[in-house]
Amino acid sequence: MKLNGIVEELQWADDDMRLEIMLDYADRLPPLPEAYHALRDAGLNMVHECQSPVFLMVEVNDGRVRILGDVPAEAPTARSFVAMMHEAFEGVTPEDVAAAPDRILHTMGLERLLGMRRTQGLSAVYQRIKDEVARVSA
Repeated sequence: MKLNGIVEELQWADDDMRLEIMLDYADRLPPLPEAYHALRDAGLNMVHECQSPVFLMVEVNDGRVRILGDVPAEAPTARSFVAMMHEAFEGVTPEDVAAAPDRILHTMGLERLLGMRRTQGLSAVYQRIKDEVARVSA
């Protein structure tokens, strides 16, 4: 699974390198398709637990997960995490998402680097992905 590669990369890095890796991911988030701009602009599918405005759309089509996200460049931590989740889960099966570890920030070694509010917000993003995949694939 792609998530395992991301986790391993972060686990082997020291704290400074983890932050650099996260910043690199911030630039990898694909632009939100125009068809979803109206939903985002209306405030739908926002992850309200995040301090930053995080729009997150999770779909399952033909047994494959699709993650769409939009986070402003001014929120690089949230943007990088959404990009990681996009890369980790885009095109995988719902079973792969269900099998992913629950405390991903801890598993990645990011909990101690991020403040409590960021940890809560990013954990909410992750949980939303897992919950939505389970909901739409049931």
